[in-house]
Amino acid sequence: MKDTDKDFLKELIRLDIPQENVDSAKDVITACPDVIDTLSNPLVTTDEKKGIIKRLFPQSLEKLLISSLRGGTIENLSIILDEYSDILLEKQGVIKAVVRYVTPLTESQQAELKKFIMEKFIKDDVDIEYKYDPDILGGFILNAGDVEYDRSYRTSLRMMKDTLQSKAADIVDSDEEASESDIISVLKTEVRDFKIKSGETETGFVTRLGDGIARVRGMNSVMYGELVEFETGIRGIVQNLEEKTVGVVLLGDDHGLTEGSSVIRTGKRAGIGVSDELLGRVVDALGSPIDGLGPIKAEDYFPIEREAPGVIERKSVNVPLQTGILAIDSMFPIGRGQRELIIGDRQTGKTSIALDTIINQKDKDVICIYVAIGQKSSTVAQVVNTLKKYNAMSYSVVVCASASDPAPFQYISPYSGTAIAEYFMSKGKDVLIVYDDLSKHAVAYRAMSLLLHRPPGREAYPGDVFYLHSRLLERSSRLDDEHGGGSLTALPVIETLAGDISAYIPTNVISITDGQIFLESELFNSGQRPAVNYGLSVSRVGGAAQTKAMKKAAGNLRIDLAQFKEMEIFTQFSSELDQSTTDLLNHGHMLTELLKQPLYNPKPHYEQVILLYAAQHGLFDLIPLKELKEYINDLMSYIRSYGQDIIEEIEEKKIMTEELGERIERIVTAFEE
Repeated sequence: MKDTDKDFLKELIRLDIPQENVDSAKDVITACPDVIDTLSNPLVTTDEKKGIIKRLFPQSLEKLLISSLRGGTIENLSIILDEYSDILLEKQGVIKAVVRYVTPLTESQQAELKKFIMEKFIKDDVDIEYKYDPDILGGFILNAGDVEYDRSYRTSLRMMKDTLQSKAADIVDSDEEASESDIISVLKTEVRDFKIKSGETETGFVTRLGDGIARVRGMNSVMYGELVEFETGIRGIVQNLEEKTVGVVLLGDDHGLTEGSSVIRTGKRAGIGVSDELLGRVVDALGSPIDGLGPIKAEDYFPIEREAPGVIERKSVNVPLQTGILAIDSMFPIGRGQRELIIGDRQTGKTSIALDTIINQKDKDVICIYVAIGQKSSTVAQVVNTLKKYNAMSYSVVVCASASDPAPFQYISPYSGTAIAEYFMSKGKDVLIVYDDLSKHAVAYRAMSLLLHRPPGREAYPGDVFYLHSRLLERSSRLDDEHGGGSLTALPVIETLAGDISAYIPTNVISITDGQIFLESELFNSGQRPAVNYGLSVSRVGGAAQTKAMKKAAGNLRIDLAQFKEMEIFTQFSSELDQSTTDLLNHGHMLTELLKQPLYNPKPHYEQVILLYAAQHGLFDLIPLKELKEYINDLMSYIRSYGQDIIEEIEEKKIMTEELGERIERIVTAFEE
């Protein structure tokens, strides 16, 4: 309710307008629905509006209505009058109730009903309105306050249908050769035992509807994030809790919903059905399959919003989660339970790094979740095809909320993906989740929040946009053995504009994560792929998430590259260079070429260690840059054939000893000869 509406309501209370006058004004609005449009139309003159008010509305409301023409309050007059009527009834100790029926109630039944309502709500009197409603088929529905008692045939039949479907499915699942007679016997039993079921539910009704947002009055005890159900069967999530109303985002089409439609509480938080059957599937933000491979049977129900594990439940991040990308595993290592941000402009290879990481988890006992937020469906299809091509879908789940989906679906999709990840983590599994990307997630949340009338702040984002991502990413952790020992590693993706990492959303997510991999357009366009900026990228877990072999082999790689970049800029216009400078530049060019890596071609751990050790010890310095790629491929083929003992020692012990280093040098020399 706007401030002007509140002022109008306060003035009604101050003037103590009688209920009869309020009812008379309501009758005018009901009988002439166009009167409100006419009074709020700027093309109609003020004198004409005053004439309409004097002719149609009670004299006690004339001055108040005329003064409200400027403030725009007249548009919400019906809602304000309803609010005032409720206040008057409350003052008089009267509760309002509505009874929907098919067969009219007798006088004795009406008296019993009135007595029941007064005792239930401890009121002096009750104002009951009776409405004939053939849609409920039989029985009645009572709405009193924000509670609904449903003793209708329609609800009972729906409940019986759900029970029958569930029992029939159980029979088929338990016995594949289940006969028709088994199902028919269940049907007979249910019909024989059919009774009109009664239930007390807390209800509300829609006061405003549009753009996937419903303003609902009632449901005074509803929780933030609770799932509510509308009378058409679609569901929504409660997002705004206000004094008299709640804001609900719709999880589906609002077809069939109107102002006045009823809403009931489900009593449970929004969640998603989870099971091992999700592996290899593509699902939407609600966990429903969208890949045409049949239904998914849920084993459990996980809430999409969940409190992050506490410090006591966690243990330190020290087990590597290798991406297979040499530039990242050597300088910006990622550990299981870490949150590493992938950030850069569009078309710089952010998704490629995430997919390489997923492909590299094959045979490593890591479950992968890829969450596509606000992307084109064709792009998501390409991702799925890539994962299938490299046999990665068998241990992966794709959660898709495409650009064509409503903002609420894009808003909940990363939370749904995390709920799926937490299901596998609760079973002691290591899980990797990719959020691609959180920039579009923030935009979807901004759109949703502005429709909910939340006040905009910096860059029009609501004030809690930091909390939006922090409560999501804080759920990534590595649990101790007492709590299952699983881990959840997050790779959030953020898209920047013109490399501006100091913008609002990028700085927010950088401050939440444990490091970032910054991809630069200039590097990408120059052919350096992956286009990792070694100066701005960092991993705050660092060497703790590396094997000892990798840590020793990488050595001072990042320092060498930094010195090379600085020297390259310093000497770009020089004509004569001394030998040490030339050697440093040649070594830097060789390292840069070494770190280039083809798409979807992750390198195993042993190969990274061997190449880094050889490069750091100058074994590639004399190889022409154009021949380096082919030389490395031939070298690794040779080592796989004649150096299997070296590979086995690196993979088993994960330690780089002096003796192992000498063997690597010998086999490289032997290959050259």
